[in-house]
Amino acid sequence: MTDYIIVLSTCDSAELAGKLARILVGKKLAACVNILPGVRSIYRWKGEVEDAGEWLLLIKSRRDLFDRLRREIEKEHSYAVPEIIALPVIAGSENYLQWLAAETAGVEPQP
Repeated sequence: MTDYIIVLSTCDSAELAGKLARILVGKKLAACVNILPGVRSIYRWKGEVEDAGEWLLLIKSRRDLFDRLRREIEKEHSYAVPEIIALPVIAGSENYLQWLAAETAGVEPQP
């Protein structure tokens, strides 16, 4: 197991997805954010089944930065309850993980 995570989040527009990605990378809370368009989400909201087009963010970060990253997403997101799910990176290319560490270096976790 590594100290790195992939955080999943969805957005209702390409503009918001790009904005969130730029904020997270700009603040070094993420080394990289992939934006996948054309995601179709079917979910229950307020008792109704919804069917929506969304943009999926794959956010590469460190486990110890999750709380700061989560707060940034919640602050900027248009959804009342945005998806913010962290998955552990159990292994990866040593060169990629070193790059990820370097791109998030100097950022301290906050309580």
